[in-house]
Amino acid sequence: MTFDEHYAIFITMTMHLQQGLSTINTRKRKVKITKAKYKELELRWREHNKRMKQSHMHHMRYDTLDAYIDYCYGRAYKKPDPRDYRNFTRLNKESQRNWRAEQDAKHREKYPSLMEQQMKEGTFNSKGDGMRKKEPMKYTGDLIQGIATMHKSNAVPVMKGTDQAKDIARMRRG
Repeated sequence: MTFDEHYAIFITMTMHLQQGLSTINTRKRKVKITKAKYKELELRWREHNKRMKQSHMHHMRYDTLDAYIDYCYGRAYKKPDPRDYRNFTRLNKESQRNWRAEQDAKHREKYPSLMEQQMKEGTFNSKGDGMRKKEPMKYTGDLIQGIATMHKSNAVPVMKGTDQAKDIARMRRG
């Protein structure tokens, strides 16, 4: 057989599968989890939850190890959407109060507000004798005649009895 004949045979040959067969394996095999694999999955589950908590992705954490195993092996486990109002559970007042709120309440007990005490006693003066609004500053003298504007919106005070106004009008050009 010559090279040309050999080459022609390979060009014309094609690969076909028999009807009903496939190269894609769609069958799901049953997974057997050994004790060592179970311990490894438990460790990975804890690390996963820790990483999700650190990156503020609390909705990606798994409540149970079985849910995490289902997630790892692609089983049909779908977490409920936390934004869905049907999955919403209202917390009671005791569990809503966090550590910061408790510390704040202890601080308020230890160092009560003077204003709150006066309001309870009825001696608080709402007219503001203790704290007054700062009055705006005003120029009341007669030395400054006005304010002139130089280049680039630069405000410059102009004094009486000087030639500053003329100089500013000429923009320092002699």
